[in-house]
Amino acid sequence: MHLRPWREDDASALLAARRSNTDLVTQFGDAELADETDAREFIASRLSYGDGAKNWAIVVDGDPVGNVGLGAINRRHDSAWAHYWLANNARGHGYAGSALTAVAAWAFGAGLFRLELGHRVNNLASCRVANTAGFLVEGLERQKLRYGDSRFDVETHARLATDPKPARPRHDIPIRS
Repeated sequence: MHLRPWREDDASALLAARRSNTDLVTQFGDAELADETDAREFIASRLSYGDGAKNWAIVVDGDPVGNVGLGAINRRHDSAWAHYWLANNARGHGYAGSALTAVAAWAFGAGLFRLELGHRVNNLASCRVANTAGFLVEGLERQKLRYGDSRFDVETHARLATDPKPARPRHDIPIRS
């Protein structure tokens, strides 16, 4: 198991992940992802690895099964927005919490100070991931997100470079270039 930047040849794994659970629709925004061409374009445009955003494929047994990333990287304030998702068959194994813990350690080592994230209050699994990785609850943003005709409250979490390290994650996940 390891983390690495997404590659164009991960398109079929991305499609399989997207199709594995309807909950992932919110993670992919308005992207169609009807075929591998769409998936390759999504990887190039939204799962990038550059100055403003870094995305890592969560790779288990050679196959990408999810994503953990940092977006809105702001070097002036040394902050970033963390996000993560997993294919249905990869859920419940501790992969997301372990991956987020690894990325937070990487981010603090790269000079970032504050990492933020948010999740729908009805997404208890995402809350567990945040807590596992040492992200503390900071507040509630009422009806922040809209999916279809429904609005959702969002619980916000943050982790600072000065916060205590979380308990050792279930998996030690190396980050590869």
